[in-house]
Amino acid sequence: MKYFALLVSLGLTVDAYAGPMRWADIRDGSLYLQTDRPDTLTVQWVPAWQAGANEEHLYLLDGQGKLEGERAIAAAEPQGTQRWPLAPGASPYRLEIPGYSFRRYRVEHDERTVALFAPAKVHFSAETRDGDELYFKVAAGEHAVLAGKFHDGVSALRAQRVGDGQQLTLTLKPYRAYWQFDKAELPVANSDQVWRLRLQGSGKAAFWLDGTANLFAQNPQQLKPLREDDGRTRLTLHKELLGNTPNLGIALPYVMPPPSSFAVLDALKPQAATYYSLVDIMATRPHYEDAFRRLYQDRFGITQDITLLAGSQRQAELRADSTSNGGLEAWLAATRALGGKGTHYIGFADEPNLNYPDYASFQTVFNSMARQVRSNPDNARAGVRIAIPASSRFINGPLADHASERRGIDWARRLLQDNGEQIDALAWHEWMIRDLLATRVYRDSVRRAAELVGLDAQGRPRKALLLDQTNMSSGASLSPYDQETHYASLWWASVVINASQDGLLDMLGWFQAADEPEYPKGMLRVLGDDHFELKPVGLAQQFIQQHWLHNVVRLDNDAFEVDVLAMADDLKRTLLGVNKGTRLQRVDLSGAACPLGKGSLRYFGADNRSRDAPFDCRDGRVSFELPGQTLFALSWIAS
Repeated sequence: MKYFALLVSLGLTVDAYAGPMRWADIRDGSLYLQTDRPDTLTVQWVPAWQAGANEEHLYLLDGQGKLEGERAIAAAEPQGTQRWPLAPGASPYRLEIPGYSFRRYRVEHDERTVALFAPAKVHFSAETRDGDELYFKVAAGEHAVLAGKFHDGVSALRAQRVGDGQQLTLTLKPYRAYWQFDKAELPVANSDQVWRLRLQGSGKAAFWLDGTANLFAQNPQQLKPLREDDGRTRLTLHKELLGNTPNLGIALPYVMPPPSSFAVLDALKPQAATYYSLVDIMATRPHYEDAFRRLYQDRFGITQDITLLAGSQRQAELRADSTSNGGLEAWLAATRALGGKGTHYIGFADEPNLNYPDYASFQTVFNSMARQVRSNPDNARAGVRIAIPASSRFINGPLADHASERRGIDWARRLLQDNGEQIDALAWHEWMIRDLLATRVYRDSVRRAAELVGLDAQGRPRKALLLDQTNMSSGASLSPYDQETHYASLWWASVVINASQDGLLDMLGWFQAADEPEYPKGMLRVLGDDHFELKPVGLAQQFIQQHWLHNVVRLDNDAFEVDVLAMADDLKRTLLGVNKGTRLQRVDLSGAACPLGKGSLRYFGADNRSRDAPFDCRDGRVSFELPGQTLFALSWIAS
C-alpha cells in the first residue's frame, strides 16, 4: 500500500506508471473493482494460522450481484493462486474474502482498475506494515466517525485531510472486552473532503468508518460512489418434498427463568433447546434441574433437546470418575421423571475436540458413559438418545493449535467406526462464519454430515443431525455491529434457510437465549430488574417462526445474494427468504398457480417491523420487488 501512496504524493499520475496494484494480506473484507478495459484479477494466498485444518471460499460477484466465480480452497491448499478475468462495465465486481480467514490473501489487478476496499468492523481485516497509507472520502455534511480496534498489531490511526493538512490521531488501546474499541469524530464540512489514513504499527489491523461510506482506496482519484444495479432472482418451485424442516431452538440457561421472561420466550417459540448439566452439582444435588427442565417442557412445549455434560466453572474436560458417573446417573433419573414426552439427546462433553487433550482421552469417557446409559432400558423408553461429538466446528478444525488433528468430522467418523451402534445422533457447533455471503457453507456441512452417517431407504439420515449451537462468533469475540443490529437478523435467516435447504437437519440452535455480561450474544437483552426485550435477531426469529412449516419443498434459485426456503404443510405453502445484499432484487417465481389462494407477502426490514407488501401473479408467475437487507415470507394455499 505504501509504495502507491508515495507515487501519488510525488505527483505522478496512474497512467505514467501503468502496472499492477497490489493489496497485501487481506483477512476479512470486500474489494470492489470496476474497469473500463479488460483486466485480470489475481488472488494469491499463504498460510496465516491453522490453514491446513480449514477449508475456505472466495466469491466474485458481478455488477448485478450474480456469482461470477467461486473458489473453494481445500484444507490441503494452505497456499495457492486464483485468476479471474474482469470485463469492462459500469458497475463494479465484488471480491469477497470472508472472515474469519486462516490465510493471508494478496490481490493484484491493473492500477487503472478502480478499487475500493470495505473492511470488517471491530474484527481485524488485514495485516499491514508500519506506515501503510490509504485514502477515504467524507461527503459534504456527513457526520463521519473514524474507528479502530487494537489487535496486538496496528496501534494508531493517523488521518490527515488532504485539502488543508488538518490532522487527527486515534490511539488504539487494549481493552478487557473484545467488543470495545476506539473512535473519533471527523470535522463536518460543507464540501466533500478527502483524507489520507496512515496506519502506525505492524500486524493485524482493524479500521473502519461510520456515518459515511466505509470505503478506502490506494488512489484518491478512485474515491467515487459505488454504482449498484438492481438484481434479478429467478425461483422455480417443484412439487417434490425433500424432508422435514429442523426444529429451531436456543441454548437455555441453567436456572429457573423469571416469570418476566416468559413473554419474550413465548415470542421466540423455541421448538428445541440446548442445555448443560453440571455433573458436580447433579452428583450432590440430583434434583437441581428438575424445576426448570419441567418448566421448559410443560410450559413452553419444548420436547426435543440436547444436554451437554460439563463441570462447574466452565470445566469442559470430564473424567470417567465417580463425580461424572454420579452426575450422569442423576440426569438420567431426572429425565425418566419427565414422563417420556420427547426426545432427550445426551452429549458426554462440550466440544471435546477443542477441550480434550486427544481423541483417545475422550473415547475413554464416551465408552464409560455410553455403557452407563445403555445399562438401563428405561432410559431409552424415556426418550434418552446418545449424540456425538458436539464438536467445535465440523468440517473445519477448532480455533486451537494442531487443529488438523481435531476436525469435528474426523472425530465423528472415528466414533462412528468404533461405537456406531451406541450412537443415535451426530451433533456439532458452528462458529466464525461471519460473512453473509459465506453462509451457504452451512448447507454443505449438513450434506457432509448426512454423507457421513449415510441415508436410509427413504433418503433420511441414519442418525439424527443436530447443529445445536451456532453464532457468528465463538466465545466472547463479539462485535456490536454483528450482534446488536439488523445484520444478525439477516445472518440468522440465511443460516436457517441454508441449513434447512435439503430437509436433512433435525435441530438448529442459536447460542444463546439471553445476553450475559461476558457474552452479550443472546436473542434477548437483559434490561435489569428482571426486564427483557427481544434484540433484532430475536425479532427476526419471531418472524421466521410465524411462517415456519414442517416440510421442505424442492426449489431452484439462481440468485447468490438472496436465499429462499420453500416449505409446505398439507395445502399451505410458504417461501421464506432473505435479501442479504443492499441492492433491490426483482423476484420472479414460477411453479405456483395463479391466482394464489389467500396469498400474502410480508417483509421484515431494518426497522424490525413486519409489513404487507404487494406482489403480482399472472400467467403462472409471481413477481415482486424485494428491498435490500430484507426478510420476506410469501404464503398461500395451494389448490
